[in-house]
Amino acid sequence: MDWVKIVYSVILLVCGILILVAASSRKGDERREFIKAKAQSYSFIVVIGVLILEVAQSIYLTFQENASYNGYKISPIMFLTLILIIYLVTLLIYRKKYGD
Repeated sequence: MDWVKIVYSVILLVCGILILVAASSRKGDERREFIKAKAQSYSFIVVIGVLILEVAQSIYLTFQENASYNGYKISPIMFLTLILIIYLVTLLIYRKKYGD
């Protein structure tokens, strides 16, 4: 299972580097800030949605199994990777839509 953690860590690192490269291109201050704000707000909505679903699932399973829910939790590395990928994709989409 160590190779799974290594793969996720590499994906996380690559996405982080791509975000830095994509965000650092100079278009104009207002337009660049608008694009980053749109991508951040979309990523925030997805994060809140995933967390709400996780809480709802844990509440449902707790009541179904008579308070013995030990539960499935999202791995922090997977969750961070998901957030980074969503942010990167939305940043690239909004850069293409509003920047070029």
